[in-house]
Amino acid sequence: MDRAALREDMVDSLEHESKAVLEDDAVGVAMRETPRHEFLADDRQAYADREHERLGTRVLSPSVVARLLQALTPRPGDAVLVVGAGVGYTAAVLAELVGETNVHAVDIARPIVYEARENLARAGYEGVLVDCRDGARGLPEYAPFDRILLEAAAVEPPRTLREQLAPGGRLVFPCGSRRQRLLAIEDDGSREEHGVVAFDPLLVEGEQSGAIERDRTAREDLEFARRRAESRRGWEQDWIEWD
Repeated sequence: MDRAALREDMVDSLEHESKAVLEDDAVGVAMRETPRHEFLADDRQAYADREHERLGTRVLSPSVVARLLQALTPRPGDAVLVVGAGVGYTAAVLAELVGETNVHAVDIARPIVYEARENLARAGYEGVLVDCRDGARGLPEYAPFDRILLEAAAVEPPRTLREQLAPGGRLVFPCGSRRQRLLAIEDDGSREEHGVVAFDPLLVEGEQSGAIERDRTAREDLEFARRRAESRRGWEQDWIEWD
């Protein structure tokens, strides 16, 4: 079985007019170079355009990865943060695009972090940093980032992540709960939509698989309440003396 040929066929199918999901030449070259079989057990299945399940996490299909990276528009030398490392494949393709030491990835599940590290090392991307973190908090030690990719759905990206964007930076994430849209947000707040997607929600500490607490609703309610309180102006403020 010629893995290089399987990889070529995979990318060709994404570029073909029947799918037409891959238009960016740089992303196409990166996906042709990245050995996807190192991230999945079965060689042939690795290059099929379908998603997989591994250690309780979703391994994105090649077509979804292509859409994410095209929306992200990474440039050589960009510092990139991937929130939701998964098995490491997206980070590996990014390593081809920006350089492996410029790619940082976090995941809330420690078994997934170990898996991603092993896969990346075996595939030849030892320079990619993968850490076990609450993705909503980002990776402040290495901020700012030129590009941040959030591989989990949220109504709005956590403020902490947006604060870790460099000037001129871009954050891409699946926006929404039930019906989701892939959004790219610039550091100035401008937004660009890239079609419909379906992702699992962003989890924080206590919500990951095996944890006792999975109260995402309470966390989101608290976030909305905080934002609303901070957005109050003028006559809404109790401390302003108008007389």
